[in-house]
Amino acid sequence: MKLQKKIWISLVVVATGALLSGCGKGEPEAYAYGPEQMDAFLAELPQERQRAEPFAADLCVVTGEEPGPDASVGAQAAGVFPAHGGGEAILQRNVFQHMNPASTTKIMTALIAVREADLDELVTVGDEVQVEPGSSLCHVNPGDTLTMEQLLYGLMLPSGNDAAAAIAVHMAGSIEAFCEKMNATAREIGATDSHFVNPHGLTDEQHYTTAYDLYLIFREAMEYPEFARIVQTTRYTASYTDGEGNPKTQEWKNSNQYLSGDTQTPEGLTVTGGKTGTTSAAGSCLVLGCEDGEQQDYIAVVLKAEDRTALYKDMTNMIQNIVN
Repeated sequence: MKLQKKIWISLVVVATGALLSGCGKGEPEAYAYGPEQMDAFLAELPQERQRAEPFAADLCVVTGEEPGPDASVGAQAAGVFPAHGGGEAILQRNVFQHMNPASTTKIMTALIAVREADLDELVTVGDEVQVEPGSSLCHVNPGDTLTMEQLLYGLMLPSGNDAAAAIAVHMAGSIEAFCEKMNATAREIGATDSHFVNPHGLTDEQHYTTAYDLYLIFREAMEYPEFARIVQTTRYTASYTDGEGNPKTQEWKNSNQYLSGDTQTPEGLTVTGGKTGTTSAAGSCLVLGCEDGEQQDYIAVVLKAEDRTALYKDMTNMIQNIVN
């Protein structure tokens, strides 16, 4: 799906409130709208419902499907996008292909939390935190009471699937209801090729997104200072109480190797945050925010790299194109 088509799909969804199934099959008549028809359509809407026009105008343009000749990228899908002001993608590969997002899913979970929750409110977690054994955890247990902000650090730094489940149930009453929020939010911001069935990214054939949609989701999330602060934090100490009222302390480290110092950031760039993700089905994934010397922001996405070493090699090769 090319960008112009995707933009008009997003415009129709935002302007009319139409619900998409997320399956990517079939194209309603509304998709045939071109720029002239959409301008006339928007002009007839009340002013408060004309958000779609500036939203689309600020999006990055994607013109092709393969990386540039100087890029060395082995990942299945990847892209480097200016975060604001439109412009063309610096690099792209398969950016509209449905992919398993693994824990990059948690960007959407965190976005909903920073938008809708009071980060100081206390959350007592329940049995929902007993997720798939062996998956990434921040090790909160049933009965633990901590703030929503602390759960967000547990979600984004050590990539806690348990934190994701706790946030979802606290905010929506169930995992299923929270996923309805995730899908509605995706449609709202134009991420029309995404469909979420859990808040953490464990593998499900009905759970998918694209590199381009992750750009849109991360771009929206970084507009919230609370999110931006959390994803740039290298270490965080959480002090809270367990189910018996006893004090409990944990230190969580950011899994982003650019922030931990395990991978060197290319000269001329500053990493502003990001989110990793790894499963056997998704491979190694990373959504990264970075800034050049002129304080211009970029978002880079790598999905399904062969392993962690290949992931950071791909990402470094990609973001070097920003300053070269």
